[in-house]
Amino acid sequence: MSRAFVLVMDSLGLGGAVDAATFGDSGADTLRHIAETRALEIPNLLRLGLGAAVQESSSKPLPNVPEDVAISGAHGAARENSVGKDTPSGHWEMAGVPVMSAWGYFPREIPCFPADLTDGLIARAGLPGVLGNCHASGTEIIAELGDAHMASGKPIVYTSADSVFQIAAHEESFGLKRLLEICLIARELVDEYNVGRVIARPFVGSSGSYTRTGNRRDYSLPPPAPTLLDRFTEAGGTVVSIGKIGDIFAHHGTGRIVKANGNAELWGRTMEITGDGDDALLALTNFVDFDTLYGHRRDIEGYAAALEAFDRALPGFEALLRPGDLAVITADHGCDPTWSGTDHTRENVPVLAFGPGVRPAALGMRNSFADIGQTLAGHLGLAPLDHGQSFLAEIGA
Repeated sequence: MSRAFVLVMDSLGLGGAVDAATFGDSGADTLRHIAETRALEIPNLLRLGLGAAVQESSSKPLPNVPEDVAISGAHGAARENSVGKDTPSGHWEMAGVPVMSAWGYFPREIPCFPADLTDGLIARAGLPGVLGNCHASGTEIIAELGDAHMASGKPIVYTSADSVFQIAAHEESFGLKRLLEICLIARELVDEYNVGRVIARPFVGSSGSYTRTGNRRDYSLPPPAPTLLDRFTEAGGTVVSIGKIGDIFAHHGTGRIVKANGNAELWGRTMEITGDGDDALLALTNFVDFDTLYGHRRDIEGYAAALEAFDRALPGFEALLRPGDLAVITADHGCDPTWSGTDHTRENVPVLAFGPGVRPAALGMRNSFADIGQTLAGHLGLAPLDHGQSFLAEIGA
């Protein structure tokens, strides 16, 4: 067996999804729209082929970056087959399991949740009631209803364009343990609605200065079929899930769980795993800040700065790779910070493959995120997965 690493730049879309109009996202283009605002200092991502991947996705060059770059990695873009633009469906598809049935979503009305759902949650969790019950931005609804929550003890419940039921509560006055217990109850209650995730959103602070903490937890439905992670675990390999990967896969095949708060800490944990002694390793890291802190909050400059910080960390990671290692940088969906609203955007994603034995290659426009999983399965010595076309022969890894 060999070693493989998947670095998910959560929400780094490259525009161009053929079905974007179906989602109201025609014209969304996360990376391009950020790059249009100012020059991006991302020499290592460009060296691995990100600029070329943009052209493979949209046939247009990335603005405000050098074009005469010597490319050392294999580069392409991939379209999503799954019917949603959610975090779980994007990750599951890249692990070889597209989600071809529709998630359950809540309507854009107030209240947005069925009475049976909220009444059941209140009764089973012993709550005095709930606040919110609407579509909302997480930071905005906490700012709006945080004081009422503190005064009443009622948690804040809300959703988005994703298939989610989110519960926000003060980590100290309400209690983190109690919030997580309530989320487990909610997970049971939303199953009949086929909702992808229940998300615990703890926050701290006082009136006018509430901030969310790093103790977020996602309670996801399990993937509908065995993923690359399951297959590698069954074959005796070591899976390490860094950040929220374990939650996204509902802890199916996710092996060792390594938590971290923020992209810098996620890089630190990833490099620790990369430098250790495991010879049969599949490590996956979700770099959540791009999505949570900058995409959803429509913070263009924050997103740009995070891209540059990620780029600066790349050489240190590459230096830890061994002969035979294969690393892939990709994303799970878009979240264009210039777009209207605060939701994910339906976009193609980058596919950048690199490592000591990987040769530069144009991978083109891949027909599924599952091509990543199929390629990694071949690299790790596993039998072919049910979905995806491998590009292993093209990169020589």
